[in-house]
Amino acid sequence: ISGKVVWKSAELVKDYKPGDKVLHLRLEDGKDLEYSLDPKKKDLPPLRNPDILVGENDLTALSYLHEPAVLHNLKVRFIDSKLIYTYCGIVLVAINPYEQLPIYGEDIINAYSGQNMGDMDPHIFAVAEEAYKQMARYKNNDLIRSWTVLSEITVLCKYQTQTLSVFCFPPQSIGNAKTTRNDNSSRFGKYIEIGFDKRYRITGANMRTYLLEKSRVVFQADEERNYHIFYQLCASAAVPEFKTLRLGNADYFYYTKQGGSPVIDGVDDAKEMANTRRACTLLGIVDSCQMGIFQILAAILHLGNVAFQSRDSDSCVIPPKHEPLKIFCDLMGVEYDQMAHWLCHKKLATATETYIKPISKLQAINGRDALAKHIYANLFNWIVDHVNKALYSPTKQHSFIGVLDIYGFETFEINSFEQFCINYANEKLQQQFNMHVFKLEQEEYMREEIPWTLIDFYDNQPCINLIEAKLGILDLLDEECKMPKGSDNSWAQKLYNTHLNKTSLFEKPRLSNKAFIIQHFADKVGFRNSLHLLMETLNATTPHYVRCIKPNDFKIPFMFDEKRTVQQLRACGVLETIRISAAGFPSRWTYQEFFSRYRVLMKQKDVLSDRKQTCKNVLEKLILDKDKYQFGKTKIFFRAGQVAYMEKIRADKLREACIRIQKTIRGWLFRKKYLRMRKAAITVQRYVRGYQARCLASFLRRTKAATIIQKFRRMYATRKRYRRTRASTVALQSYMRGYLARKKYRRMLEEHKAIIIQKHVRGWLSRKRYQKTLKGIVYLQCCCRRMIAKRELKKLKIEARSVEHYKKLNVGMENKIMQLQRKINEQSKDSKSLLEKLTTLEATYNSETEKLKNDVERLRMSEEEAKNATNRLLTLQDEISKLRKELHQTQIAKKTIEEQADVYKQETDKLVLELTEQNTLLKKEKDELNHHIQEQAKEITEVMEKKLLEETKQLDLDLNNERQRYQNLLQEFSRLEERYDDLKDEMNLMVNISKPGHKRRDSTHSNESENTYSSEITEPEELQMRTEEPSEKKAPLDMSLFLKLQKRVSELEQEKQSMQDELDRKEEQVLRAKAKEEERPQMRGAELEYESLKRQELESENKKLKNELNELRKALLEKSSPDATAPGAPGYRVLLDQMASVSEELEVRKEEVLILRSQLMSQKEAIPPKNTMTDSTILLEDVQKMKDKGEIAQAYIGLKETNRLLESQLQTQKRSHDNELEALRGEIQSLKEENNRQQQLLAQNLQLPPEARIEASLQHEITRLTNENLDLMEQLEKQDKTVRKLKKQLKVFAKKIDELEVGQMENISPGQIIDEPIHPVNIPRKEKDFQGMLEYKREDEPKLIKNLILELKPRGVAVNLIPGLPAYILFMCVRHADYVNDDQKVRSLLTSTINGIKKILKKRGDDFEAVSFWLSNTCRFLHCLKQYSGEEGFMKHNTPRQNEHCLHNFDLAEYRQVLSDLAIQIYQQLVRVLENILQPMIVSGMLEHETIQGVSGVKPTGLRKRTSSIADEGTYTLDSIIRQQNTFHSIMCQHGMDPELIKQVVKQMFYIIGAVTLNNLLLRKDMCSWSKGMQIRYNVSQLEEWLRDKNLMNSGAKETLEPLIQAAQLLQVKKKTDEDAEAICCMCNALTTAQIVKVLNLYTPVNEFEERVSVSFIRTIQVTLFHSHGWKTIA
Repeated sequence: ISGKVVWKSAELVKDYKPGDKVLHLRLEDGKDLEYSLDPKKKDLPPLRNPDILVGENDLTALSYLHEPAVLHNLKVRFIDSKLIYTYCGIVLVAINPYEQLPIYGEDIINAYSGQNMGDMDPHIFAVAEEAYKQMARYKNNDLIRSWTVLSEITVLCKYQTQTLSVFCFPPQSIGNAKTTRNDNSSRFGKYIEIGFDKRYRITGANMRTYLLEKSRVVFQADEERNYHIFYQLCASAAVPEFKTLRLGNADYFYYTKQGGSPVIDGVDDAKEMANTRRACTLLGIVDSCQMGIFQILAAILHLGNVAFQSRDSDSCVIPPKHEPLKIFCDLMGVEYDQMAHWLCHKKLATATETYIKPISKLQAINGRDALAKHIYANLFNWIVDHVNKALYSPTKQHSFIGVLDIYGFETFEINSFEQFCINYANEKLQQQFNMHVFKLEQEEYMREEIPWTLIDFYDNQPCINLIEAKLGILDLLDEECKMPKGSDNSWAQKLYNTHLNKTSLFEKPRLSNKAFIIQHFADKVGFRNSLHLLMETLNATTPHYVRCIKPNDFKIPFMFDEKRTVQQLRACGVLETIRISAAGFPSRWTYQEFFSRYRVLMKQKDVLSDRKQTCKNVLEKLILDKDKYQFGKTKIFFRAGQVAYMEKIRADKLREACIRIQKTIRGWLFRKKYLRMRKAAITVQRYVRGYQARCLASFLRRTKAATIIQKFRRMYATRKRYRRTRASTVALQSYMRGYLARKKYRRMLEEHKAIIIQKHVRGWLSRKRYQKTLKGIVYLQCCCRRMIAKRELKKLKIEARSVEHYKKLNVGMENKIMQLQRKINEQSKDSKSLLEKLTTLEATYNSETEKLKNDVERLRMSEEEAKNATNRLLTLQDEISKLRKELHQTQIAKKTIEEQADVYKQETDKLVLELTEQNTLLKKEKDELNHHIQEQAKEITEVMEKKLLEETKQLDLDLNNERQRYQNLLQEFSRLEERYDDLKDEMNLMVNISKPGHKRRDSTHSNESENTYSSEITEPEELQMRTEEPSEKKAPLDMSLFLKLQKRVSELEQEKQSMQDELDRKEEQVLRAKAKEEERPQMRGAELEYESLKRQELESENKKLKNELNELRKALLEKSSPDATAPGAPGYRVLLDQMASVSEELEVRKEEVLILRSQLMSQKEAIPPKNTMTDSTILLEDVQKMKDKGEIAQAYIGLKETNRLLESQLQTQKRSHDNELEALRGEIQSLKEENNRQQQLLAQNLQLPPEARIEASLQHEITRLTNENLDLMEQLEKQDKTVRKLKKQLKVFAKKIDELEVGQMENISPGQIIDEPIHPVNIPRKEKDFQGMLEYKREDEPKLIKNLILELKPRGVAVNLIPGLPAYILFMCVRHADYVNDDQKVRSLLTSTINGIKKILKKRGDDFEAVSFWLSNTCRFLHCLKQYSGEEGFMKHNTPRQNEHCLHNFDLAEYRQVLSDLAIQIYQQLVRVLENILQPMIVSGMLEHETIQGVSGVKPTGLRKRTSSIADEGTYTLDSIIRQQNTFHSIMCQHGMDPELIKQVVKQMFYIIGAVTLNNLLLRKDMCSWSKGMQIRYNVSQLEEWLRDKNLMNSGAKETLEPLIQAAQLLQVKKKTDEDAEAICCMCNALTTAQIVKVLNLYTPVNEFEERVSVSFIRTIQVTLFHSHGWKTIA
């Protein structure tokens, strides 16, 4: 909602429809508002940007570009995120925080150094870095240019040129002052030109100044000060060398007390004076010149105190011996009389004569002030010239960077001529700024080949023409100054006549004829020329703009006044930049960025290989109006608001996808849970139903017996209960009836007595009341009757006078008599009735009397009972008295016990004090014991683990060897079976030659063979047998199988021999039968051919099996690792598979043998008997022999046994797997219980006080460690037992295998022996006694140094020779020099070695390989010197032989120290080289690159484009960092560097990675999001994985990444409630409070699903951290 100047954020409560006159809105504070729309304009309020765009680094990245969006974005960044810098296209907007911020240190400078401008958060350093890069890239002059409404830019100028800030200090002290809007306002414009040489190093600088505010020297407004230097002088008046200046307090001088505010909060003027003097000294201003400057400044102060006295209206005089003027003359070195004269007179020179004329007091004061301004201006120019001389460099300037710091637009009620000149300069600068922004927009469109449409922008050329054109303000001013009697009135009239009503920029005030109003004002001629030169310089450079905004007028830190800010934004051109951008296509995306961000809106079929075409197709579907976007060569251009529309579509799509994913996952989870519950329920039901059935059967058996027992038991119990109840009831009735009777009697007695009392009381009260009433009635009657009598008396007196009275009197008397007679009759009747009542009452009285007598009798009986009760009461009283005595005794005993308790309490207090002291001692002992226990447990664990690991490895090797032998036996077994099958096939073929009509069945159609194996092992069990890995506990079972197979091998060998014999006999029979066969007809040719084909097929299958067996042997031989043939290994599984296939094939062959045998028998029966019985008898004998032997049945039985063994092995595997599964479940359950116990313990500890909490936690930790140690000891004992058992088994197996191998070697053919690996024979070599010295001549020392150090190639030594070869050779030379006792030789060699290493490192100091090589060799050389030259820490580990090689003649302690220092220098150089190599990779690889693609996406970036997170060519990724780390590590390992040193280098490397990443994260708002935290954690996990692969987890490198890990976790955790704040404070213990708050302030949502961190939550974090740190300090 827009008022005149302020905008507010609101949300639509009700949808707007065209034609509505009111918008229903809800403001941010929760108030509802009805906003009326103008029916004429029909303009709706501007739309607000989505939350993900609010707080952007660049205002041009906003989708909606308008004034409220800019204001809101700046407010969010300034108030919520505490960020003072924001980009607006090419402009850096800086908001004054009014407090010192830690954002200008060396670390920040290093972080921004070398970075692209858009890659980091906005900063003045980023602008300076960009200017430097462009200067170096384009070889042209680059300008950082700044102007502002205020002069805060002065501070920014110092930060931009910190190397030259000391030289700018004196001009700023003399040219800066406090104003109502700024405590350090620069009251002069300056242009600093920083020169660079061809290598782009600063050579010098030059400063040009403009428009010094000289009027401030003599006048200051309220709440303002003069220039700082005057107050610095007054504050340093007590300095001894300033005594001659005769200074005093600032309130003493007229020139420093006018503003009424001589002190600036937080500024020490005396200290600032010391800084000013130090800067002057650095500039080369000697002390004498400095004192001269301070004398002039002090003289100006004293000149301001010079007073004038009027003699008349046209003349004045200075009082005689005026002290201020006398001091001024002494300081300036002028005569007092002359100065006093000319201050009160003026000289008029004509062509012929000179006149001296007195002046008035006002003119004298103006002259005095003019003199002061003139002196100050000349002094200022002299200081600037001296600064330029100090900054001048004779080196030729190749390029430069200019920094312009000048006033901004300022308007006051009455504007001085100086302000007129300032605003004229700003008009020129604003015009140049508008043209530059327009030019950049035009160049962007032309570069991307976008159709160019003219954009209208504000042109201030008319205002400039009004000021500087012919007959303009400046021209008329020049003309008026040349006139003899020129005045302000005449100049104003000329302006009115020339420009009034002719231009809208010039106006005349209503109540003045001497003033005029103009938009912006002009300058005098001299400044016009310098401004023209300045504009030419600016137009020839590449400008960068900085706009400074003052957020409030009260200088309150981080207070944002919207009204004041909007005024400045409108005045400084920021909104004009926004308007120019919004008029075209403000939002710009590269095709890759668009594709990465909006890939979720595309279908798979829409994604093409051409990204540009893909983006075009998608946009045409999403945005129907083609005018809303344009396609450039590399970018897509969007109109304002389109990015917000696209973000809405993307958020809706993601929300829909999230809902779908949630639905699917929840369904899957519940379905899985349901199936698990269903399976569990079925299992439970099965067991429960079985249990219920068994229970029911038991119940039915017991029910009958229980019924009989219950019958008798219930009868007995019921009878007993009845009797007991009856007796109790009778007793209760008797007691109850007696109690009720007594109670009724007492109640009747009480009622009777109460009635008597009531009767008497009521009678007395009634009588009293009656008497009182009667008395009152009588009295009233008397009164009434007296009154009536008086009245009647009057009447009678009146009636007595008349005769008629008597008549009436008689009539009345008769009536009265009759009435009295009637009353008497009625009274007689009443008396009779009363007599009757009296008789009835007498009868009732008699009956009542009888009743009362009976009651009296009962009362007497009760009296007797009362007496008995009284007796009992007396006995009870006696008992009470006894009890009282006992109570008294008890009280006495209590007092004694209390006294003893007091004594015991005192003793207990003393004991508690002693116990507390002992407790503290015990705590210390407990801590020491705990530490000792931990160390001991760690040592024991490490020793046991190493021992167990070694023994386990040895057992693994032994078992694997056994398995390998077992596999060889299995292979031999399979070979023999194949041979056996071949022999049987050949025999059957020979037997069946004479068999007619046989047709072979295919082996794949054998039903019996398919069912044979499945009958033993089902299909799931077979699959499980093939997939599960057998454990090492199957060794006994494998051995039994091995023995059985060995037995089977021997049997097969015997069968082989018998079959061979039978084959020989069959061949003889065939030869004898050939003659007879020839006589038979040729009808069996087809059958023979079929049999031959069958034989060929069997032979081919046999060859195939042999090939597979050979391949298997090769695979087993190629697998050199001991685990290659272990159960579960690939070779083992292949063997099982092939064994299964062989078994199946064997079954097929057995089936065929059975078929052939059956057919043979049928043929035998069909063959008619012959005359010669020889053949038939032989055939019958052969068949009978085969039948008796039962070789087929034996083969089948052997295979079946093998299958059973495998099945049993599978079952044991399954059982072991189930046992392991149960064990894991038990561990999970125990861990859950432990977790619950830990949580309960934590909850209990949190309720305890801090000291008790610490003690309880320590006690719990000791208990836990003790239990763990006991568990480990138990496990260790178990493992020892297992190891001993396995060793025994291994020895037994080894003996058996040796015996078997001896028997098996006799049957191994020579070809098999060749395949066995030949083990090399170790030939012992006789050791030779080496001296370890290298003899050399002194003149060969340069060659030695040259070949070993200067010209040695590290890579060749590391690859082809041993690591550390130069160090060893050098030490051998040192030993020889020591051997010959040549002092000069030793000194020369060591000195040359050290100098040579320094020389080569200086030459190749940037080569990591060279530095690493010489670090390794230097350390190795140093260690050799320490080991063999007297270092006790090294020599104590020497052997006697090594001690013989120690140096005997020289103590090289000094050289060892020099080499140690050299090694440290090389290490530092290595770290620097490593850092220089990694520095460009870290930010890109750890932060910018998306290791997990599609998680974070890309946000709109505005004009300042960031480095793309897509892995383009040349972009560093995490893989680049890891590859570089591998390179570093491999180089150091090749060079033989000490492992501890490698760990230290790796730790430093990881520290650099973590520190650089964290620092950049804290400086980049766009990186602080949930998705980026996920990316960082993944990247850190990859680095940790690298450490594990290199066995460097104990190097401490992982701990250096802890701050980065916690920062990433901080980005991902929930940040809403107080519990979240507590969790964050506990989690982020490696981060400082400032870092945590910085991350929370910078946290920026990337998607609509994320929320910003509220200010209240950040305050909660700060308070929590403050209290926690305070508590830690107290504790």
